[in-house]
Amino acid sequence: MTERTNLLGLDLHGLEAFFVELDEKPFRARQLLQWIHKYRIIDFAEMSNLSKSLREKLQAVAEIKLPEVMHEHISQDGTRKWIIKLSCGNAIETVFIPESGRGTLCVSSQVGCALTCTFCSTAQQGFNRNLDAAEIIAQLWIANEALGKDPKGNRVVTNVVMMGMGEPLANYSNVVTAMNLMRDDFGYGISWRRLTLSTSGIVPMIDKLREDCHVSLAISLHAANDELRDQIVPINQKYPIAELLAACKRYVVGQQRRHITVEYVMLDGINDSIQDAKDLVRLLKGLPNKINLIPFNPFPGTHYKCSSRNQIVRFQQYLIDQGLVATVRKTRGDDIVAACGQLAGEVQDKSRRSERMRAQEVVFHR
Repeated sequence: MTERTNLLGLDLHGLEAFFVELDEKPFRARQLLQWIHKYRIIDFAEMSNLSKSLREKLQAVAEIKLPEVMHEHISQDGTRKWIIKLSCGNAIETVFIPESGRGTLCVSSQVGCALTCTFCSTAQQGFNRNLDAAEIIAQLWIANEALGKDPKGNRVVTNVVMMGMGEPLANYSNVVTAMNLMRDDFGYGISWRRLTLSTSGIVPMIDKLREDCHVSLAISLHAANDELRDQIVPINQKYPIAELLAACKRYVVGQQRRHITVEYVMLDGINDSIQDAKDLVRLLKGLPNKINLIPFNPFPGTHYKCSSRNQIVRFQQYLIDQGLVATVRKTRGDDIVAACGQLAGEVQDKSRRSERMRAQEVVFHR
């Protein structure tokens, strides 16, 4: 029997090509996008504006297949985490964060992560594979299905951040396809201002993203000099800070009201001194930015500690006094291990990194 095509992860162009192959009109793609993503109908028989013959044809050659939700955890603060089982036996995590006037979904792009940021729980799990576009968009589909709509009939998920497990730009094609679906008016209709991709700094892909998909950009900076960033964000050894920030400046050129979000995890005694703040101010001069200070969220086996509340406030106030916009991210969902940097899932580590990291823990000193 011929394997059926999973239509869940096809964007408008992909679905149009699919229907052309079936000898059907390309406009059918827009109808199908609405059924799958607006109305969350996955049974072809229920798609009433498609002819009976087309529905039968689709049933024979295609499917709309979703991964399985293994567990759902709800935090005391309302944060929700879904552990989603994939067909390969791995599991990923997706987190919804409710706030006043908005609801943000944190979406994963890989099973584990191929990068080795030392303060991130996902990185300690090693790496198995990239998610395909269907597995990425399924996280938004599942969240919308679980959360429904608010009393005014609006979707509860208003914002999406590609900040879950994995490095999105290391899975470029699938991530862009999924984000196209998120942005498409026939799909989820999410504005580029409400769709953010976070990267540790794969410079060539930042330049490519600017041409291919109009979304907001966040960079995981976490250090204001190459020596320290080489240690805690090792991809810096390939794309040092100067190259990364040059790419960020190219990203915002000619883009009205666009800025870069700079993510900076606060690690006690590592990157949280006033001198670090001074270096950060100097570094970001000339780049339209907003700095998001992230209190470190501990996970089993880490040697890092979070900066004290007083030190975080001092750091933030220095940045503000120098004219920068600096906020402190509120820790959400830590009681269900859903806070920033804590996502781990269940990863069959092909890189064997988790074994090596257990065998030789590296402690960084300044």
